[in-house]
Amino acid sequence: MSDFVNGFWGYFIAIVAVGGVVWCIWLLYTQRRWLSATPASGKVEDTGHVWDGDLTELNNPVPTWWTWMYLLACAFALGYLFLMPGLGQYKGKLGYSSTEEVAQQQAKMAEAVRPIYARFETMSVPQIAQDPGAREIGQRLFLNTCAQCHGSDAKGGPSFPNLADGDWLHGGSPETIMQTIKEGRHGVMPPWKDAIDPKMAGDIAQYVRSLSGLTADPVRVFRGKRDFANFCVACHGVDGKGNQLMGAPNLTDDVWLYGSSEATIVKTILEGRDNRMPAHEHILSPEQIKILTAWVWGLSNKPDAQKQAAVTPAESDAAK
Repeated sequence: MSDFVNGFWGYFIAIVAVGGVVWCIWLLYTQRRWLSATPASGKVEDTGHVWDGDLTELNNPVPTWWTWMYLLACAFALGYLFLMPGLGQYKGKLGYSSTEEVAQQQAKMAEAVRPIYARFETMSVPQIAQDPGAREIGQRLFLNTCAQCHGSDAKGGPSFPNLADGDWLHGGSPETIMQTIKEGRHGVMPPWKDAIDPKMAGDIAQYVRSLSGLTADPVRVFRGKRDFANFCVACHGVDGKGNQLMGAPNLTDDVWLYGSSEATIVKTILEGRDNRMPAHEHILSPEQIKILTAWVWGLSNKPDAQKQAAVTPAESDAAK
């Protein structure tokens, strides 16, 4: 998602745009004699190609208006690139930008849909998760905004978390999910290849697999447990259950973000991982984020749990 944010691409676009116009002008200039050439005899050259028995292909000179049309198009292109933002990061002499227009359209759209979200303002996230209308809105928001990474069923894929299994890197409370959607997350597993050799990484991988009940070599597990204690407990804990405050995954629940094979775990240990969840607070409105939070929260919370969580303090006191 961040492949084209490097400043190089601005220069690349500028070179391609200007280079194309300059090449067209150079081509017209170098071929000017041929383009305007008229046979001395006044007779047009025959190429020798005959189609359908009587349709002869001639080598007619290019009309002068055609050449001028291309020259004027090149002049227009250069003028446009000078005045308007068409050269990568260059904003143009006029400084035109569609940002304000887009912002106005977004504000107009937000005002138009405000009545739809108004009835959810005083409801808690668990209460919204029980509302059929809110769930439908939340699903549409998810499909438009989140499905590209997490899948249409929200079950994710390699490097993209499953949002429907009840396992959370940073926590699954409504407040935490809302914070994740608003501010994004940046998960980093540092590479250990300078301190851990492949053999040692393989032993640690065997130990990590054993924590989830997967097949593992007992001898290598013994060695891996020792090395795990030296290098991994600071983030994943002595028991390997992780740390949600740091986003360090639980290694004992048989839930894998990249895969559970020894080769995959070894690659993670040696090369590290760098995973980013983008912030959406500038893409979605606060009302939309709240409803989307409710929909995501509802994926891993059963109706009974939702019903219990949706009980207000007043209702709880009355029940007592």
